[in-house]
Amino acid sequence: MENTTEVTQFILLGLTKATNLGIPLVMIFTLIYVINVIGNLGMIALIVLDTRLHTPMYFFLSNLSLMDFCYSTAVIPTVMAGLLVGNEVISYNACAAQMFFFAAFASGEIYLLAAMAYDRYAAVCKPLHYTTIMTTGVCVFLALFCHAAGFLNASIHVGDTFSLAYCSSNVVHHFFCDVPAVMTLSCSDKHIAEMVLVYVDTFHVFSALLVIIVSYVFIFITIQKMRSSAGYQKAVSTCASHFTAITIFYGTIIFMYLQPSSIHSMDKDKMASVFYTLVIPMLNPIVYSLRNKEVKNAVKKLSEKTKLSLGL
Repeated sequence: MENTTEVTQFILLGLTKATNLGIPLVMIFTLIYVINVIGNLGMIALIVLDTRLHTPMYFFLSNLSLMDFCYSTAVIPTVMAGLLVGNEVISYNACAAQMFFFAAFASGEIYLLAAMAYDRYAAVCKPLHYTTIMTTGVCVFLALFCHAAGFLNASIHVGDTFSLAYCSSNVVHHFFCDVPAVMTLSCSDKHIAEMVLVYVDTFHVFSALLVIIVSYVFIFITIQKMRSSAGYQKAVSTCASHFTAITIFYGTIIFMYLQPSSIHSMDKDKMASVFYTLVIPMLNPIVYSLRNKEVKNAVKKLSEKTKLSLGL
């Protein structure tokens, strides 16, 4: 990636221009981030420590928690600094690095949600063959594929964005270095770069979404054929949280990236970005796992062991 630009740093305008909201927002976002860290890292530790959670579903949940933690951590420190000091200055290379790591883990989550949908399809539609379908090798392959696809997508976006020339304005109307917000500052012809962004993201989003839709069509057909009310309720509860997270995550992604920058509203983009950079990573451990009986039992067991080891 050859740097022929004159801009050496960018200025992030932050989330809001209202200076009186800085401290309250910092307190709110700090609380959200603490919940994010405890929820996601705690979920990973719990799944690793409790052998009863060594199943495909919880393996994918641990990867989801890792991705949520990583891509929110790539953004939140910049948001905090912007709220505390006003306009945040970020170097050219730091901006590219932030964009890369955010895009890598956020786009990797797109495929991970599809892998989780396939896992739910196997559990609901092929229960007798579930253990032979979702073997350890298959799960590891799917997880590695999701991470690799995310890093490949991030490489394309960062290369596409920073191959452009930035020679005048360096004020980013966003609270972090997101692709559309940075790309709009370029003083070179952005048409091809924008088309690459739209086409690549369209392929990633809709290829993964196709897997999810097909999986849920088969799940819905199978659920309708169930005669046992207990089996019906279990299948619905198993898929409801995943389906809710898919709707929020994919809706935000489509709104943000699958449109040309000419019709982007930066203020609306900021509000949408808050959801997938701050809120969704915090909610995922709660939506997916903290209401699950197996997780509650694992937490109870771990707390009892901790009390015994401490002599309480």
